[in-house]
Amino acid sequence: MTPVSSHPHGQSTLRTVQVLGGGNAASSAHVRSLAAGLVARGVRVTVCAPVEAERDYDFTGAGADHAQVPRGSDPSSVAALRAACADADLVHAHGLHASFRAALALSGRHIPLVVTWHGRTHAEGARARLVGMLERRVVRAAAVVLGTSSDLVDRARRRGARDARLAPAALPGVRSAPWDESDRAKLRAELGAIGRPLLLAVGPLERHRGYDVLLDAARVWRLLDAVPFVVVAGEGELRAALQRRIEEEQLPVRLLGRRDDVPELLSAADLVLLPSRWESRSVLAQEALHARVPLVASAVGGIPDLVGDAAELVPYGDAEALAAAVVRLLDDPGRREELRRGGERQAATWPTEDETVAQVLSVYDELTQPRPMI
Repeated sequence: MTPVSSHPHGQSTLRTVQVLGGGNAASSAHVRSLAAGLVARGVRVTVCAPVEAERDYDFTGAGADHAQVPRGSDPSSVAALRAACADADLVHAHGLHASFRAALALSGRHIPLVVTWHGRTHAEGARARLVGMLERRVVRAAAVVLGTSSDLVDRARRRGARDARLAPAALPGVRSAPWDESDRAKLRAELGAIGRPLLLAVGPLERHRGYDVLLDAARVWRLLDAVPFVVVAGEGELRAALQRRIEEEQLPVRLLGRRDDVPELLSAADLVLLPSRWESRSVLAQEALHARVPLVASAVGGIPDLVGDAAELVPYGDAEALAAAVVRLLDDPGRREELRRGGERQAATWPTEDETVAQVLSVYDELTQPRPMI
């Protein structure tokens, strides 16, 4: 029987509030998984998030209460969050902006704040200085900062965190597409990859994702006998600029826009590419290894620790290294099979959802249980 977490004053239920801001897919899915696991252990959970996050992730379906709190840090949003946290024993905020709002809402209250950094905000110039100020404010307000990769833990410590710990989050709900060669061939034909290698990249079309490097590498692949075809699933501010360059340089790349069939795309792909400037615990990298698709990724952030030796890692921004790694893999079926087997082994070392919940709950208990009298 699953134990029920005890309240420090002898009550039977620990009351927690999970705070999401805009919430990227990884952090929102993590909160949904965490809420379900905590509720199953007898913890009362309220998720403070915009209404669209509840619609997409169904926190109430996981057994949590949902408090609609807008994304902004304006006084009305902070007041709504403060009201939602009024009877909490502990507040857990996910992401920088959600954590900043939680720190504001808890000002003057003796409620422990736990912060999880799932990633980092990409900013330059004056905005980067503002982000640094927010990070320092957040980590100093937090009783514990959890980082999903070791570089995020180091970053929190540099910002002044009193207690920063590694807490890799499980990838919830991994879905594998049924492996059917006829379906695979049909999808490859629809994408335009008949008789040629299919390379897949997934993620928002944003500067830090390294798509400019990917297009530079694609210029090299044009010279191969069987020209690899790159498809990119994602939408974003760079779409027009990337599309213009693809057309002007006649690159073998297709922008697919936003897709909801990533498992199917993975099953159709020969290689997965992750050329980002920085990643923490990349969802795409995890999905690729789970799906046994060889991965070529930038050796940045949390990627090396995440994938171990089960992927080809290249320096960020080095289009020649990216192109060469792809060519080597396409020419070496033995190495591709080695990476597939290595991916399965590496994925087996990642924490399960149950282990992730248990680690988080141990932090909660540490912060809310009464200390023994000396």
